Amino acid sequence: MQTHLRGIRPVNRAGASGDAIVARAASREWLAAPSPNWARTESAGTNGPRSWVRVFGAVLIGIALNGCASVIPGADYPKRASVALLHPEDTKLARQFADAASSHAGASGFRILSVGTDGFAIRVQLIAAAERSLDLQYFIFRGDKTGLLLADALLRAADRGVHVRLLIDDAARSVGDGAVLSLAAHPQVEIRLFNPLATRGHARLLQSAEYALHATRLDFRMHNKLLVADNATALIGGRNIGDQYFQVDPAEQFADDDVFVVGPTVQALSKTFDEYWNSEFAIPVEALTRDKPSETALAEDRQQLAEWRQQARLEGAPYATRAESGEPFAGIVAGRTPLVWSAAQVVCDSPSKKRVVSGAISGRLMYEPVAKAAADSTSEVLVITPYLIPTPAEVALLKALRERDVRVRILTNSLDSTGELSAHSGYVRFRRPLVADGVELHELRARLGNTRGSGQTATISSFGNYGLHGKLFVFDRTKLFIGSMNFDQRSMILNTEIGLIIDSPELAEQTAARFEAMTQPANAYLLALRPQAHGKPRLVWRTQEAGKDVEYVREPSRSPWRRFAVRLLRLLPLDREL
Repeated sequence: MQTHLRGIRPVNRAGASGDAIVARAASREWLAAPSPNWARTESAGTNGPRSWVRVFGAVLIGIALNGCASVIPGADYPKRASVALLHPEDTKLARQFADAASSHAGASGFRILSVGTDGFAIRVQLIAAAERSLDLQYFIFRGDKTGLLLADALLRAADRGVHVRLLIDDAARSVGDGAVLSLAAHPQVEIRLFNPLATRGHARLLQSAEYALHATRLDFRMHNKLLVADNATALIGGRNIGDQYFQVDPAEQFADDDVFVVGPTVQALSKTFDEYWNSEFAIPVEALTRDKPSETALAEDRQQLAEWRQQARLEGAPYATRAESGEPFAGIVAGRTPLVWSAAQVVCDSPSKKRVVSGAISGRLMYEPVAKAAADSTSEVLVITPYLIPTPAEVALLKALRERDVRVRILTNSLDSTGELSAHSGYVRFRRPLVADGVELHELRARLGNTRGSGQTATISSFGNYGLHGKLFVFDRTKLFIGSMNFDQRSMILNTEIGLIIDSPELAEQTAARFEAMTQPANAYLLALRPQAHGKPRLVWRTQEAGKDVEYVREPSRSPWRRFAVRLLRLLPLDREL
């Protein structure tokens, strides 16, 4: 697919720019740019003294920038407070579910979407169905194939008179996102960036220097993922906006989940959006760029976005075809794909989470209700998390569960499936004690033996790497958590997060079935301690290959470099950052 959108670079056969490939190889999603990842990105592409010259240059530039980013750039820019649509009952989206909602008084309707292309399609369909308002909040909104198609859908909604509010974290900018930000020139579109850098554009050296000097402020990121249409329907879960998250990138696919929501829970989610939108950290994009979004740039991008959409249609891209089919949204509306109605609790960090954690102000910490749900479990806790770096309190919680004979089963990434080696380096020291305590620990393989439960087709699974990105917990198979929170110290301390705790045995069983499918021996390693004649037990990885049981006594990986990199990273005091 060809494009001339401003800032887009030529792509390789995997559909990603060279910079994106380096970033994915060397950085976790929250480090995609401009965090301390700069050192790892440099080492991935250079060696010897040249890399130190660049580091020294970054420090010098940072000294020159010092003082320009100690406060939030654009904080004094005038902005208008606003709230979600006050009367969603007047919209078609609300009327479509009104009868079902009235027959389940006080409950909300839910549908979990585990297939990546369905996650993309339903976003396009909800945007197309909106009549009055669209509120979107994402950590990452990439200007890649799916991201640009969603930007096109938002632009067409704005042309219909829909008021669009888009809130994006500013830490993970990527080439091509200028076409997303240019939408702010439309009179019906407002875009704000959360806790932005002063440095604009994609000059990684400048961003890295600014981050190094102002890490105390810039380390605080908004990791939330939420879309609300007409304050009547919502999508919440772990997916960002980007090809990997919708499982259409041949180079890399992420297993993840969204939950579609109708009913009173939607209004509760909208209140969290309003709180973030009107917070001190949400800065209008017009305050942050020298070349402010202009009508000229928007006109250029409008034409290119339309051509991009037409090209996707002509090429029969599966994700575009799925969106145009009307499914899965049409099936949900018609009742062919039934909703599950139950009570739910919205759990969300306060926008000023860092000050809440420090005790400077009162507020919400979403970890607390999730931890309580786990602690109250009496028979089983299932955890799906891409990153497993527990805090001391979480280690104690897992140990207490095992002491009460609660079965604890965890699925996380293996060395090959992880997108972030530094996170893996923080995780490895927890494996042996967790297994010794009786935790059943599984690591997802980057090459699946079968695709049941994977969320994607066998064809796409034959390419690239498959990795875990979903964040789900199941408690006693009676309730579940789904949202943006990883089981790591960054999610507990540094990132803001959002999610739902849903009281539904049916949805809990569905999620448990997905867990069972993904932890089959052909799809994951089961870690165990094998007794030795002398010395402590050996940690081993058990799996199936070609239908035969296999046991590895050394951590499986296709790359000796990855093993070496993890050993090196373990020497660094990174836990709080992971």
